[in-house]
Amino acid sequence: MLWMAWQILRDAGPMSLTTEAPPRGHTGVAVRGALINILNPKLSLFFLAFLPQFLSGQAAQATFEMTFLGLIFMAMTFVVFVIYGIFAASARRHVLGNPRTLQVLRYGFAATFAGLGLKLALQRI
Repeated sequence: MLWMAWQILRDAGPMSLTTEAPPRGHTGVAVRGALINILNPKLSLFFLAFLPQFLSGQAAQATFEMTFLGLIFMAMTFVVFVIYGIFAASARRHVLGNPRTLQVLRYGFAATFAGLGLKLALQRI
């Protein structure tokens, strides 16, 4: 860890973010996000644990009410994720376009690695 901290401080070049995979289109990102959410068991547990308490209690209306509440939840989640995406893109542009911010990040990473390395070195067995 201390070696990694030293390497980060010693590296004078700019931090670069490179991607190995080719960029995806908007449709590919949306499909991947939908699959991740559909296959996430926490979402199903949430729907089964939280939404039924808001149903009217009439068995004939249960499917409609669960579907309606689920659609409302998905619409609200979509709006929040769009806001997160806009914020993340803005933050990325700010961070990568500002050498001072990159330098602060470099020092922050180096300090974190050095602190973890010292903690690990001073740890009692």
